[in-house]
Amino acid sequence: MKATKRLRELLAGDEIVVLPGAYDGLTARLVEQAGFPGVYMTGAGTAASYGYPDYGLITMTEMTEKAAVLARSVKIPVIADADTGYGNELNVTRAVREFEARGIAGIHIEDQVSPKRCGHLDGKEIVPLDVFVANIRAAVQAKSDPDFLIIARSDARAVAGLDEAIDRVNAALTAGADMAFVEAPCTMDEVATIPQRVAGPCLLNMVPAGRTPLVTTQEAQEMGFRMVLYPGIMLVAQITAGAEALRTLRDTKKAPTVPLTAQVMQAFQVLGAAEWDELRSGFQSVAQASSARRGT
Repeated sequence: MKATKRLRELLAGDEIVVLPGAYDGLTARLVEQAGFPGVYMTGAGTAASYGYPDYGLITMTEMTEKAAVLARSVKIPVIADADTGYGNELNVTRAVREFEARGIAGIHIEDQVSPKRCGHLDGKEIVPLDVFVANIRAAVQAKSDPDFLIIARSDARAVAGLDEAIDRVNAALTAGADMAFVEAPCTMDEVATIPQRVAGPCLLNMVPAGRTPLVTTQEAQEMGFRMVLYPGIMLVAQITAGAEALRTLRDTKKAPTVPLTAQVMQAFQVLGAAEWDELRSGFQSVAQASSARRGT
């Protein structure tokens, strides 16, 4: 089944769709092996994987190439951060085509001025409403697969207030977007009111230490959200654990003790070593059988 169709089936189901953030093949595989139904390619995490903060420094080409790595690493759907669409309607059109060509199941496009900033930072600017709606309309028209998901994200809450953000995502839904993403609501009341006031499916973004109060996935579902993202869960874990391991090595002059599951071969199993071993064994068996026939 195509990733796009699988994602649509998930969204049509009874359970909220929970997508942890990943930014390379390893983190995507960890998400899949943990049993989640899909992966979110976080823009902040992807920027970090290139050694940059989430300041709009990553190009469309860098984002789509990294998206291709995630999509070919897992069998579950991948949704990608497409930032601002990387320009005007023509750039948005190309971005949709490029993400689609790499097997991505959906993207979100936001209304920030380029270069954008992390949705939970100060100093954001937004484009005029008509520019945002035109970009969403271009994205909808550009997709070749009707199941490819277009998510309209508004960062207007921090700039012009919650009412403006809700008006913007509603306008985007009217223009053909499949889902609404109001970024960084600041109170529980604001979080709860979004699904009530938005005329379509809603996504909630959970950023640790961000502006939005953290809720459980069950609470998000009860409020009416259909999808919840955890973009920083792997990135924060890697930074924290990695920094601690390096401090231990520096201070004790020896590598930190790791559990058995983190030993070399066990780590490679996370990356599909068994599949590659089986593939090679199959080729070797065929070669041995062929040699045996020639020798008789």
